[in-house]
Amino acid sequence: MRWDNKRYHSLNYELRKVFGEKVFKLSLDGHFTCPNRDGTIGIKGCIFCSEQGSGEFAAPRELSLYQQIEQQQKLLSAKWSSGRYIAYFQNFTNTYAPIEDLRKKYTEVISVPNIVGLAIATRPDCLPDDVLDLLEELSKKTYLWIELGLQTIHESTAKLIRRGYSLSIFENTIQKLKERKINTVAHLIFGLPYETDHQILTSVKYIAKSGIQGVKFHLLHILKNTDLCQFYYEKKFPVLSQEEYISLIVDAIELLPPEMVIHRLTGDGPKNLLVAPKWSTNKWNVLNGIDRELKLRDTFQGKYYT
Repeated sequence: MRWDNKRYHSLNYELRKVFGEKVFKLSLDGHFTCPNRDGTIGIKGCIFCSEQGSGEFAAPRELSLYQQIEQQQKLLSAKWSSGRYIAYFQNFTNTYAPIEDLRKKYTEVISVPNIVGLAIATRPDCLPDDVLDLLEELSKKTYLWIELGLQTIHESTAKLIRRGYSLSIFENTIQKLKERKINTVAHLIFGLPYETDHQILTSVKYIAKSGIQGVKFHLLHILKNTDLCQFYYEKKFPVLSQEEYISLIVDAIELLPPEMVIHRLTGDGPKNLLVAPKWSTNKWNVLNGIDRELKLRDTFQGKYYT
């Protein structure tokens, strides 16, 4: 119980430790695309990816970056009278553009008052050396982390979900980020088609020993108008129950090193698009269930990390 009465190292705890107060993320649409959509690697994207590039909760794309920030700050101010913010480039591949375009956009957002950090979601195959050099430069000016959508370490599943890069590319990119001392967060999805509990936890163990600074756990959401949705209707593969997901998350928490920041334990898909699992719409019920299971087991992050 070393993280503000939590049994795991949450992002909220970490940001309060760094900044001395609550810090909010502002999800931005940087007008990017993806090599898995524009024909460079593929044209359909990952099988689970939505039309918004998995950024349904980002600000509207038609607004400028400054307008997006302003809009989200106003929404948050209704509940929180003051605060500081991380600008989060969320949907699509946010390093997939000419270097000067990236420099302009990143510099624009971190120059906004009360923006104290920058989070960038991308792919490990979209981080050439000039982009890595820019990120290293920015990391010395602001609080920065890079998010990589690994999802699984198993190549058969990666092929099924059309991830579009091999595990070796992820490993090479992680090494380059380490050399530049850039904080890195990996995404893992629980409940991918046909993956066993053992396979899921093997991916967790891999991340635990990778030397990166953070992880995001996601429940597989089956959304309308995705290829995954069609695959689900055709194959009727099983989805995780709430009890199964909570148990797996607690298993995963036990395997992580205590210093690794857990940026997310679950997510909530848009209710108007969600096909399955329906129980995931009650995010707080899931989070409370995870806390309850940790307490019932009398366990904590790092208990089984070696």
